[in-house]
Amino acid sequence: MKRQLIVAGNWKMNNNYEEGRELIKKVREMLQPSQVLVILGTPYIHLMSAQSMTTDMSNLKLAAQNCHQEVSGAYTGEISAAMIKSVGADYVILGHSERREYFGEDDALIAKKIDTALANGLRPIYCCGEKLEVRESKKHVALVSSQLEAALFHLSPEQFKEIIIAYEPVWAIGTGLTASPEQAQEMHLAIRKKIGKKFGADLADGTTILYGGSCKPNNANTLFSQPDVDGGLIGGASLKADDFVAIVNSF
Repeated sequence: MKRQLIVAGNWKMNNNYEEGRELIKKVREMLQPSQVLVILGTPYIHLMSAQSMTTDMSNLKLAAQNCHQEVSGAYTGEISAAMIKSVGADYVILGHSERREYFGEDDALIAKKIDTALANGLRPIYCCGEKLEVRESKKHVALVSSQLEAALFHLSPEQFKEIIIAYEPVWAIGTGLTASPEQAQEMHLAIRKKIGKKFGADLADGTTILYGGSCKPNNANTLFSQPDVDGGLIGGASLKADDFVAIVNSF
């Protein structure tokens, strides 16, 4: 099964309204038609504007960076999946390591968010990955396997088809460190095998698995050349149009 190649930018808490519009304008001007799906993961304030700026581009889509697990209610300051969908976004990033670390989100909560996102027509980009001490103790595969089980393995095969996986070596985010192509391939293959045991080889082979740890223009090609690396979830480099589009063009 041919997998969708994806480069998704995660702006995190960066760019005011005008800065965001300027970045989107530059990205869309530089993007060429290709087989790569490009997703912009912006703060909430940019989603409606970004939708109007990208609606004519079939390979440029939008993602929110989080959503609440409940459909609606008295949750001051939160954003629902339905709200995100209503402004034209098709994807939502869930389980990012920063949400886990700074906001105490665990896979039981993330599983609820996954369900709510799917019920509202959003495709989750589910993040999983290990910290440095787990990697050094050689328990990284076991940890990521447990994350997949807890957050995703309650889904039906039809639901799971909507999931995109993003492997984040947490020790390589914002540290300047990057997993080697071999380390990335090892974990991506382990994730694919884990999915295969639960949902079957065909579904596993069709699942897009992104690398999400300090991917830059100078290393994207070697990472993306690995057989089980289907693109990237890009942090800092997504804030510079030149760098981001260079990564998109790295396949």
